[in-house]
Amino acid sequence: MAIDPICGMTVDEANPAATSEYKGDTYYFCNPKCKQRFETDPEHYIAAAAAGTHGTMSGVSDEAAAWSAKERANKAVDPVCGMLVDKDSSIKRTIGGRDYYFCMESCARTFEAPEAELKAMKRRMTIAMTGVLLAAILRAGLFVGLAAGASVLSWVPFEKVLPGLNGGVILFLLVTPVQFIGGWGFYSGAYKALAGRRINMDVLIALGTSTAYLYSTVVVFFPSLLPFKETHVYFEVSAVIIAFVLVGKYMEEAIKKRSSAAVRRLMDLQPATARVVRDGAEIEVPAEQVVVGDVVVVRPGEKIPTDGVVVEGHSSIDEKMITGESLPVEKNVDDEVIGATINKVGSLKFRATRVGWDTTLMQIVKMVEEAQASSAPIQRLADTVSAYFVPGVILAALAALIGWTVAGNFTLGLLSFIAVLIISCPCTLGIATPAALAVGVGKGAEMGILIRGGEYLEKAQRLTAVVFDKTGTLTKGEPSLTDVIALDGVGEDQVLAYAAAAELASEHVLGEAIVEAAKSRGLTVEKPEHFEAVPGQGVKVTVDSKRLLLGNRKLLAEAGIEIVRDTRSFGRDKSQRNRGRESDAGPSANAERLLVELETAGKTAMLLAVEGALAGIVAVADTIKDHAAETVAELKAMGVEVIMLTGDNERTAKAIARQAGIERVLANVLPWEKAGAIKSLQAEGKTVSMVGDGINDAPALAQADIGIAIGSGSDVAKETGGIILVRDDVRDVAGSIKLSKATMGKIKQNLFWALFYNTAAIPIAAFGLLNPMIAAAAM
Repeated sequence: MAIDPICGMTVDEANPAATSEYKGDTYYFCNPKCKQRFETDPEHYIAAAAAGTHGTMSGVSDEAAAWSAKERANKAVDPVCGMLVDKDSSIKRTIGGRDYYFCMESCARTFEAPEAELKAMKRRMTIAMTGVLLAAILRAGLFVGLAAGASVLSWVPFEKVLPGLNGGVILFLLVTPVQFIGGWGFYSGAYKALAGRRINMDVLIALGTSTAYLYSTVVVFFPSLLPFKETHVYFEVSAVIIAFVLVGKYMEEAIKKRSSAAVRRLMDLQPATARVVRDGAEIEVPAEQVVVGDVVVVRPGEKIPTDGVVVEGHSSIDEKMITGESLPVEKNVDDEVIGATINKVGSLKFRATRVGWDTTLMQIVKMVEEAQASSAPIQRLADTVSAYFVPGVILAALAALIGWTVAGNFTLGLLSFIAVLIISCPCTLGIATPAALAVGVGKGAEMGILIRGGEYLEKAQRLTAVVFDKTGTLTKGEPSLTDVIALDGVGEDQVLAYAAAAELASEHVLGEAIVEAAKSRGLTVEKPEHFEAVPGQGVKVTVDSKRLLLGNRKLLAEAGIEIVRDTRSFGRDKSQRNRGRESDAGPSANAERLLVELETAGKTAMLLAVEGALAGIVAVADTIKDHAAETVAELKAMGVEVIMLTGDNERTAKAIARQAGIERVLANVLPWEKAGAIKSLQAEGKTVSMVGDGINDAPALAQADIGIAIGSGSDVAKETGGIILVRDDVRDVAGSIKLSKATMGKIKQNLFWALFYNTAAIPIAAFGLLNPMIAAAAM
């Protein structure tokens, strides 16, 4: 196998779309357009491929610099192969209200595959329903003819209009497209099942409908082959069964979201353009043209276009979508940045270290695709039942034919054989699961729970473990003020007012939480007269002519302020601390001990100094959601093990786990390791549900037996999950599992009565007591 030096796709050397010779070497391409681009500047693309930047469509800097804004707006990236294409000359598809552009038709077909299958099923269903409707109209016309004096129901003459045309022929013409176009999927499925030595629902449907269709065809066109005179045909039976089952299948598929949508959402996260420094000038280029070694400029509020290392500046980066860390991460020179994360404050310059499919985001894309492809499809309950039901039906039919033939009545044996095969293929069997699923989905919608497929219901009854992501799932996902500790001589409100004033000019999310808390308490927050941010340490401000410092230990240490100070009473919980302050009683403690205790609880603590003296401590944390502990307790009562999985540090993770009542914690798990953690749990024999809300959870949601996505989370998580909780209420996790089990119980009930009704009729048909026409009516 070779690598296309333009888009980085793997190409079969024995069957490439195009090749090019350059300096004695042969280069292979996935399509002719890649070859054309390569031949415009072979040296450049060979060097880019050698540097590992193929697939980024990197152009020369002069070309990029010459681009006008209009030209940049007219470019797009093929989401399948990564090739840069012109919107005007490329292949365009509109999916889900969004336009996508492709370099060639094969890429478009690959991208559209899920929608194409659903459209094909809809066409087959439409053909089947049309045929059934027309057949019903015809049959109603024949009844009218009978009422008008026609002597035989099925043979009202049409010869006066068209010679040789009668009711049976018309039904044959109407039902044949239904049988072989609408029902093609059942024949295909039956063939594959039998080739794999399996029997499934498709075999049952193909057998029953083919029997009704072929027998009716013989009655209409070759009646002399039968040892008796037959006037009834069963074309409608075949058409109705196919139509009912197709409607059921389409109902299920329409409920599901296509898995490729998750990958599309991920691809959309990357910014379209990047600002790079080339030849001393800052220019804007398509993000796909960034190459390893480029210095990229990112301003406040912008997305980081690719992975790299900071070379200049200081900022706070929101990495929640990738790492799951709820609080922004401070970035200084030599720190790594991740593509698709958001620069909150400050301008940065970083050197690109990974581009194209080597970036962290693209690795997550790859993992989602792999997890979706590797998930073994569950054997549907109807298929399991069919594996035993179909052989029994065939044996009963053959026994009836052989038994009556031996008894000297071949005619009754043949009629019994036909009746058994017709009665064994129940319409209700095909609609049982979709009908119950539709009811379950409707009930779930009322509860704010969306179930995307019957397979998730079938897995829910065997669920043994629920894995929760921490940030945004068990916790609120945003920092809030948790503690205000006043030290000697300063009141609690004054500490908070000073801290809020110090952060008023800051754009840091922690500062916003402090300011918001002060305002919610009705405190006056003074505007600072002087503000200075100290990267990685905190802030220095002047308020009411007082010099304030708010930050970490290093900030105060460099200012020569002693951290160890006596405090008022400090207990193990907030209520004890408050009581201690009010009574001014209890053991003395030092600020360092307070800091350690707060940090052990997973909080971010900041020290406040006023005029060179330590005045207080404020702490901010991502707090646990309401009802999280209640939900964990409910799941445990259901016999389900509860586990926390997070990319956060172990100390913070365990602090949240203690509050939620979770014993098992998997911390420091990177996004690309989460799917592996789920695999490990599955290897222990567990049926695992993953509950998450972030982009970093997508691979784990795809890998889990049941992915449950929080509706307030990222679109990627929702597209990947099998169950979506519309409301941001963690109690719905337990509710969704209960609903799944209840719906599965209803599906089993439907299947039981569908099979019981038909199974009970099989012996009657086998003993010759059920005419095929009555069997057809029973359907």
